[in-house]
Amino acid sequence: VQLQASGGGLVQAGGSLRLSCAASGIVFRLRDMGWYRQAPGKQRELVAGITSGGSTNYADSVKGRFTVSRDNAKNTVYLQTNSLKPEDTAVYYCNAERRGYTTYWGQGTQVTVSS
Repeated sequence: VQLQASGGGLVQAGGSLRLSCAASGIVFRLRDMGWYRQAPGKQRELVAGITSGGSTNYADSVKGRFTVSRDNAKNTVYLQTNSLKPEDTAVYYCNAERRGYTTYWGQGTQVTVSS
């Protein structure tokens, strides 16, 4: 099983990035997918999630700025991040969950937002 996250980088405040997480070795369409982030010295937190049925949820801090989506044909989940703020700086991780099955995590991609 592999979750390969990509798309992070250095961006100025107000900018945008599109993160991708490509999955292999799992039945992707049956998995709820999530994006989490962890800033230095802080706990990992849920940023956005999308269920196997396409329902989405967001942390209050990113509502209206971030959009999560999935392409089951490509086994990929995306996180479009707009209007980025310095406080969005963190390592972003994707995960794949399914009740009764092992949860898998990607390796993370660094997002750095400069002021």
